[in-house]
Amino acid sequence: MYLEHFGLEQAPFTITPDTGFFLNQGSHNEALNVLLVALRSGEGFIKVTGEVGTGKTLLCRKLLNTLDEEFVTAYIPNPFLNPNALRMALAEELGIKFARNAGQHRLLQLITERLIELNSAGRRVALLLDEAQAMPDETMEALRLLTNLETERDKLLQVVLFGQPELDRRLQQDNLRQLRQRVLFSYHLQPLDRNTLAVYINHRLLVAGYEGSTLFTGKALKSLYRHSRGIPRLVNILSHKSLMSAYGQGDHHVDVKHVRLAAADTEDIRPRHIALMASLLNRLTLHGQH
Repeated sequence: MYLEHFGLEQAPFTITPDTGFFLNQGSHNEALNVLLVALRSGEGFIKVTGEVGTGKTLLCRKLLNTLDEEFVTAYIPNPFLNPNALRMALAEELGIKFARNAGQHRLLQLITERLIELNSAGRRVALLLDEAQAMPDETMEALRLLTNLETERDKLLQVVLFGQPELDRRLQQDNLRQLRQRVLFSYHLQPLDRNTLAVYINHRLLVAGYEGSTLFTGKALKSLYRHSRGIPRLVNILSHKSLMSAYGQGDHHVDVKHVRLAAADTEDIRPRHIALMASLLNRLTLHGQH
């Protein structure tokens, strides 16, 4: 691949949520600070939303790595579960041993006992759920009831929901209004702006071991921003393909021509613009046949 060609120690633009590449700037850093303040203040429900590809899972993993020993964390990456399966997943995350045929009442009793035990030891428990927009309504209600567990002073369980904007729309339903009212902190992740995108690119290259001169030209960055709309996942995909293109042509810097080649080979790149161009070309072709 192109690692040796550009003097890189590792691939800088993978789409896996590697917290080593987390950028302590912009919307993601603000969101992390909001989460830390909210959790340390002992609030019940916290919500983070963002469009597909804006880095919610990376933020979730970064939060897990950042919380200190004061916290016991439970992480459920796919909450498309029925209520009892959710309780079982939480129990497993908390290290609770239980019979697989345990009824929901017994399971709730075991969870409560474990939460009280941790609270008595001065530990906070935070449950993080990724892709929360996929959670069934009845499971959301079961989750709300879990957060009713409390002492006279403390919530025994805090919940952080990470989800796509559909989560906000779902919480507007009348049957979920009680859960909606429990959300005391929320944050919406924004795409990278033009300036932050350049910082983001250089940060990932630095983490990956790059020590040369500026690798992406100004025009390349401008084109990269235009095609990706600042969505980190698309930025990574386009940057990776741009490096491959430059490597394939024997170039040692990424210019606008490489980004354009990458964009032409990538799904979800300004789909409306592409659709309009395709429609225009089709009309011109039909016109030429008459």
